[in-house]
Amino acid sequence: MSDCDVLVVGAGPGGYVCALRAAQLGLRVVIVDPGPVGGTCLNIGCIPSKAIIHAADTFAASAGDPRLGIATAGATIDLAATMAWKDGVVHRLTSGVATLLHHGGVRRVEGRAEIIDGKTVRIVGSPAEQVLRTTHLVLATGSQPVELPALPFGGRVLSSTEALALTTVPGRLVVVGAGYIGLELGTAFRKLGAAVTVVEIQPRILPQYDDALTRPVAARLRSLGVELLLGATAHGLDETGAALSVTDASGQTRSLAADAVLVTVGRRPLTAGWNLESLDLAMDGRSIRIDDRCRTSMHDVFAIGDLTGEPMLAHRAMAQGAMVAEIIAGEARAWDGRVVAEVCFTDPEIVKVGMSPEEATGAGIEHVVGRFPLGANGRALTLDRSDGFVRLVARRDDHLVLGLQAVGAMVSELATSFAMTLEMGAVLEDIAATTHAHPSLGEAVHEAALAALGRGLHRV
Repeated sequence: MSDCDVLVVGAGPGGYVCALRAAQLGLRVVIVDPGPVGGTCLNIGCIPSKAIIHAADTFAASAGDPRLGIATAGATIDLAATMAWKDGVVHRLTSGVATLLHHGGVRRVEGRAEIIDGKTVRIVGSPAEQVLRTTHLVLATGSQPVELPALPFGGRVLSSTEALALTTVPGRLVVVGAGYIGLELGTAFRKLGAAVTVVEIQPRILPQYDDALTRPVAARLRSLGVELLLGATAHGLDETGAALSVTDASGQTRSLAADAVLVTVGRRPLTAGWNLESLDLAMDGRSIRIDDRCRTSMHDVFAIGDLTGEPMLAHRAMAQGAMVAEIIAGEARAWDGRVVAEVCFTDPEIVKVGMSPEEATGAGIEHVVGRFPLGANGRALTLDRSDGFVRLVARRDDHLVLGLQAVGAMVSELATSFAMTLEMGAVLEDIAATTHAHPSLGEAVHEAALAALGRGLHRV
């Protein structure tokens, strides 16, 4: 007799949602994690970073704007107090998840899981070591920051985890890596008063997005005073430990004085430390290979979230977790990754769902593109942010929407409607026939659809 029907290893977004949904469906569920519930996202990732971004925006706004008739002086930042507020937000959310698990009937075990086999897990580090047997095993251990050999974490060299716990603003911050994590945090610390330099080995920022989406972000970074060293390589701290050695795009090597160096060159699946090697799992590099039902190569062993590779997004993990619970309960489900929104909380923000024009071309699909600049959108102008645009990609023959993208202030709030458009199989005429509220950023989506149909109204 097994101790549970479902044993979930990892209490991050994917793991706890899987546990909650499985319990809703009447299954006996155990969730195991050595740390607080919520995983990286709630504790040291998505939530704390967005809290710090908000605090930075508020502090930057305190400088006033003479164009708006606002004059202020003397604002200061107590970063320790800011971090305490951020910790309160995190605690409220993690406590809420713990309460949900308790009231949902999920048995929570604090400790480190050591896999014995696909049905058996030893829990160590808890008050009493124990061995649990399960019918179904769900792996949801998440990911960890990638460490550079020349810049190991420690001292002045920070991962995002340490950066989100700083109690003073570094005078000079060097960010290694111009992906979304580095630019989100680098922008926030610039607004808090740090001098920020970004070092990126690629020739442009945010290489996972197309150039049209990233140009407004690069322009904004420069207007904020962030120095961008693109096509540059970071080598390591010099002998004083107070400067980073960098070779720029021209081949010249220079030293960048740095009170802190934030390394954000990516994340990798967390596969070490819980005896994964005891399982005979097929791998895709460092990631666990799964099918469209998140099944691994072993019977009744599932894997979800960052452990399965890109895109490493909390909402992807949550959706996979709920799906796996329903599959275990006997429901017919399959994963469709086409409708997962990617959101970058830079300034301006970026949203991408589905295919870009380049991706549609690469797939050999005849398509049309509708684009509308936010400089012609009333709501964007009232926010004093006219940079950016909304873009829509659809099949030429039947007008099926293949993808939506946007860059601009607050466009993250369009992510759900973008994903729903693809999930529902909308065509251009569906968007064009929908009355969009005025004034709103959503009107730009309407205008992009009209433009794709050759019926644009608010742009010459």
